[in-house]
Amino acid sequence: MGRGSYQRTRLDKYGFPRGYLMRAKQVHGFQTGDQVLAEVPKGKHAGVHVGRVAVRATGNFNIQTGNGVAQGISHRHCRIVQRGDGYGYTLNSKDSSAQKGDVGDGRAAHAALSLPDLKVGISRTF
Repeated sequence: MGRGSYQRTRLDKYGFPRGYLMRAKQVHGFQTGDQVLAEVPKGKHAGVHVGRVAVRATGNFNIQTGNGVAQGISHRHCRIVQRGDGYGYTLNSKDSSAQKGDVGDGRAAHAALSLPDLKVGISRTF
């Protein structure tokens, strides 16, 4: 986890305050960039949402999924799948890999995290 931002206020082009940053980097154990699974039992956003979380000080988060953004999801419904490590991930299901023709090349057929911007043939390990 990094040091965050010392500047607590964002400014507009004229130098006036545009908003205020939160004092804490984590809210209820979640941090912006974490991969979460949210199971919302009822309401407008009822269902299962898997994606990147953007935390809010109120405890109601935004979850960016492959289908768009689910806003106002309570922290009570969220569970961390993976901590944010600076990389951008997407979740590939076996249905989407079957459409692309990747089933027969020896890769796992279950849902897996992938790095979309990583070039083929370049190893991530150093």
